[in-house]
Amino acid sequence: MTIRGVAHRGYPAKFPENTLSSFRAACELAFTHLELDVQLTKDGVPVVFHDTSVERMTDGTGRIKDLTLKEIKELSVKGIERIPTLEEALDLLKDRLIVDIELKQAGDLYPGLEKTVLDTLKKKDMIEQSFLASFDHYSLAKARELNDKIGLGIINHGSSPALFPLAKELNCEYMSIRYEFITDEIIAKCEAENIIMIPYTIDDEKDMQLVVKNPSLLICTNELERWIKVYKQQ
Repeated sequence: MTIRGVAHRGYPAKFPENTLSSFRAACELAFTHLELDVQLTKDGVPVVFHDTSVERMTDGTGRIKDLTLKEIKELSVKGIERIPTLEEALDLLKDRLIVDIELKQAGDLYPGLEKTVLDTLKKKDMIEQSFLASFDHYSLAKARELNDKIGLGIINHGSSPALFPLAKELNCEYMSIRYEFITDEIIAKCEAENIIMIPYTIDDEKDMQLVVKNPSLLICTNELERWIKVYKQQ
C-alpha cells in the first residue's frame, strides 16, 4: 500500500533532514512524494540542504554559496552523515516516488540554479518524476522558460487570489500554502483548476484527521508514521 503524502525533507522526526537516510526511510514507508531543498555550492554543484548557512545542521560554519563541494563534503551532519548532492539523492529516489524539489532561490542568490537543477534531472531522466517548487516565483518563471515539460509548484506562506492567475500563467500543477490559511473556497478553486494543494507542514494528529477527509489535499508532514496511522484508519 502506498501512502499518499509528501515526506518533508525525508523523515526528519527520526533522521537528520535532507539526508540519504532520511530519504531512504520515506521510501521504505511507501510515501508517494518526497520534498527536498536544493542550493548551489561555490563551484556550482547542486546540493541538498535547507538553510543558506551550515551551522544548524553541521559541525561547520559559513554559507553554502561560499563553500566548494569538497568543503561541503568534509562537514558532518549531526555527527553521522554528509550533505548529499542532488545527483546522489536522485540516484536513491529514482523510480521510487515523486520528488518535490524546492529551489532555495532568493533573488540572485544562486545564479543558474534553475538550469543546473534541470540539467541534473535530464541527466538522470527524472523530469517526469519530479517537480520544482519555490517561494521565489521569479525562479519558477525562469524554470518554465527553460523547460515547458517540468512540473511546477508555487509555495506561499498565506493565501492570495493572485496565486491562481500566476499558476495558470506558469502552468503549475501544485500549490503549497500554510495549513492555517486553507479554506473550503481555496480547495474548491484548486479542484476546479486541476491544481493539487499541498498544505504544510501538518504534524498534529488532530489536523491530520481533518486533512484525511479531503482526498484532494496532499499533506506535507514531518511525522510520517503518525500520518500512516491516520491514513490507514481512514
